[in-house]
Amino acid sequence: MRFPLPVTNPPPNASWEWNGKFTDEQARFLDEHGFIRFSNFASMDEVQMIRDELAAVEAQWVREDREFVNGIPIKYGINDLGEKFVQRFAFASLFSEKMTAFFGDPRWEIVKTMCGEGFRIGLDEKDGVVVNHYLNVPGSKYKRLGWHIDALRDVFYGKMPEPMWNVGMYLDDSHIDKGALRLIPGTHKQSFPALLFGKRHFMDNRDDPREYIVEADAGDLTLHDGRLWHRVGKSLNTGPASRRRTMYIPFLNGDVLKKNEGSKTPFYHRFSRLIG
Repeated sequence: MRFPLPVTNPPPNASWEWNGKFTDEQARFLDEHGFIRFSNFASMDEVQMIRDELAAVEAQWVREDREFVNGIPIKYGINDLGEKFVQRFAFASLFSEKMTAFFGDPRWEIVKTMCGEGFRIGLDEKDGVVVNHYLNVPGSKYKRLGWHIDALRDVFYGKMPEPMWNVGMYLDDSHIDKGALRLIPGTHKQSFPALLFGKRHFMDNRDDPREYIVEADAGDLTLHDGRLWHRVGKSLNTGPASRRRTMYIPFLNGDVLKKNEGSKTPFYHRFSRLIG
């Protein structure tokens, strides 16, 4: 059975320069299409600080041979130098005072207003601050990511999808040669059956003629609705030239369910080894 997906057609350059304001025009765009991009949200000094902090967290986790953070599996790969490296961080900010302080910046209060009334930043909820590190080398376990919706997590908890925005901050340039974020605008307004069965979650990596490619530079910010179909393509490059790191921060408006080291591993993470 096929479930039609509502699709909108955003303009080719659907982006705004960050100026600390959220306009009515931007709000209408976000509501209609389910995503938005702002350039130059963070400075290159801030981007480099986060890169350095992640490198320190990665070294600690590799040294400890850590497998989970608050019940969420850490995804490792082997880089172009033959070294073990983290390809999916969870709760990354909890291991860095500098990153935690960064999320206290007033800019994030403006991002909250974009999400809507009553939203909060979930540094210790869901999977916390997630950083995906894509690298197209033979030992990589993260070269691309298939079609999925973030709201599916709630379904695995036996709940209807709750309001959620995934806010992405780019730590590297992410253009089409690196795979880039692909999404289907407007699908945040799809029916519940389409949300579940519109595509094969994570397993389907095929191009879709309706998809919109979001190209971004280091320091840019994106928001996308947790009900929006999206994926990450495979880089056309190999080795360091394929590196793509994006930090995702959940903004939530529902029950507060904080995680800790005693939290159980969610069922859906058992399928993570199939992704790559």
